[in-house]
Amino acid sequence: MTETPDLALLDRLRAVIADTPATEAELRTLSEQADGLVRVLGAQLDGSERRLDGLTADPESSLAEIAGELHRVDALRMRLGEARSLLADLESRARELRSAWVRPS
Repeated sequence: MTETPDLALLDRLRAVIADTPATEAELRTLSEQADGLVRVLGAQLDGSERRLDGLTADPESSLAEIAGELHRVDALRMRLGEARSLLADLESRARELRSAWVRPS
């Protein structure tokens, strides 16, 4: 897989989800960045699936090409699933933090 998601973003998402303090501005920025990552990975996955369809339809395609694209599709699916899960967890964590901020002490 030549394109890799921003691993620093994934690490920061995990940290905030795991209870690291974050500001409202950071929560919004992380949410926007994670949403962007989900979109990019989804587009890459769609492209790889189309290439795989083309390769399997072409009798001239080598098994190595097909296997390589299958590997890419699998890796992208895993990354996309992780990014979606982290984004959902971030949204839950953001709601918790926002509730705590507005709750009287």
